[in-house]
Amino acid sequence: TFGHNMFLYPWSNMVGGVFYEHSHRLLGAVVGLLTLALALMLWVMEPRRWMRWLGGLALVAVVAQGVLGGLRVVLLRDTLAMIHGPLAHAFFALTVSLALFTSGEWNRTPTRLASQDAAHLGRLCLLTTGLLYLQIVFCALLTHIGAHLDAHLASAALICVLVLVVTVRTLRRRVDLPQLVRPVILLCGLLVVQLFLGLGAYLGRFTGVPLPLGQFSALAFPAAHRVNGGLLLVTSLVLTLRMYRPGIWRRAGGGSASVAQRVPG
Repeated sequence: TFGHNMFLYPWSNMVGGVFYEHSHRLLGAVVGLLTLALALMLWVMEPRRWMRWLGGLALVAVVAQGVLGGLRVVLLRDTLAMIHGPLAHAFFALTVSLALFTSGEWNRTPTRLASQDAAHLGRLCLLTTGLLYLQIVFCALLTHIGAHLDAHLASAALICVLVLVVTVRTLRRRVDLPQLVRPVILLCGLLVVQLFLGLGAYLGRFTGVPLPLGQFSALAFPAAHRVNGGLLLVTSLVLTLRMYRPGIWRRAGGGSASVAQRVPG
């Protein structure tokens, strides 16, 4: 920060690119402090040991993210940026998981549902979440070195198919269960938005097609594409965690499912 303490940098100098860079840095510091407070509260108040360790993992992740961000500024290495971006999404997914695990919904006794094809549907949700994160990695590679566009497009097509299958199966089987139905509907809506933003980002970077608002659109489309990608990831993750929640599935009609088999009693 041009010789200033990071937290005392004069606001009058926050113009142009400095405003975006330093605001990003200050928001990162706020997130780090909030994560520290969260980890301490979990360690003191949370009875579940695994949750305390998960809070500690979130703290380690945000510290690593801050170090990577600082090194990225000092060393100007694209390799660091390609790690910094995906790690941010992983940290976001972890904090959303913590919010879910500490919610009243998660701590209430769940409604036990017939398993039917629960194991298969759970694996589809898990695969979708994994592919969405892989897309974020491909996006980082594409942004900084222009590589893996074909892989990015191919995995996007596969994600579209998986989201469609998950949505149809969930609505067909679990139309009476809001905690599963709401995420799949949101997932579909975010996917439509993501395809539109991805098309805009592609046209702005890889073609000569003029976009409305010119340079603003060329920056806004890829930025919004990355933000929406994070929302897609955590929506799919919440759906997956709810699908694999202990105690939610029971055997139905003598059938069995690997999810149901993990439920005691």
